[in-house]
Amino acid sequence: MNHGGSGAFAGLFSCMAFACIGVFALGLVAFWIWAIIDVVKNEPSEGNDKIVWLLIVILLGWVGALIYLLARRPKRVRELGH
Repeated sequence: MNHGGSGAFAGLFSCMAFACIGVFALGLVAFWIWAIIDVVKNEPSEGNDKIVWLLIVILLGWVGALIYLLARRPKRVRELGH
């Protein structure tokens, strides 16, 4: 039976899908690492804010990084300018 190369197409498609998922996952890891570095370098040290945000970002992964980006970072930039 000749399937006309449909198996090759399916294999190529699955490889491309896994590559896209891998690139997306790598992007999420890079975003998470960026958030950890941003908290460590730019959050003020007074009080427990730095420790709390660092724990949120580390323990919740990219979701914690997204929470930090949307909830805390804009406020810090307005207050401190960085």
